[in-house]
Amino acid sequence: MYYDIHLNASGTHTLEITEDNLQTIRKYALFRHLVDSNGIVDESVLTKLKYNIRSLIANSDGKATDLLDLCIDVIYHSKMKAYGLQQLINVYKQWEALQDEPEEPDDTDPQPVPAQ
Repeated sequence: MYYDIHLNASGTHTLEITEDNLQTIRKYALFRHLVDSNGIVDESVLTKLKYNIRSLIANSDGKATDLLDLCIDVIYHSKMKAYGLQQLINVYKQWEALQDEPEEPDDTDPQPVPAQ
């Protein structure tokens, strides 16, 4: 599954976010405590994220290929700015909420019969 985010307010630049990208963000908790209490995502927040990821990669002994893919595809994209990061955070929050929802029971599965 793919999600498209706008990288600028006019919507002329978009970026495709994959399920793998979102799972990597979740795996490394990249957005936890990233944004200050004021809730504003600006260039300093994007810089902070880049430093955090760089540190994780440096300490991974070359085993963080998922982080490298996220960097190449999303975080270090030439058009990624604060606006795009805010859009990515919004998509991530929506995706994460869907991950935590219990699945609907399938009506085709046989239901247990109560014992008499």
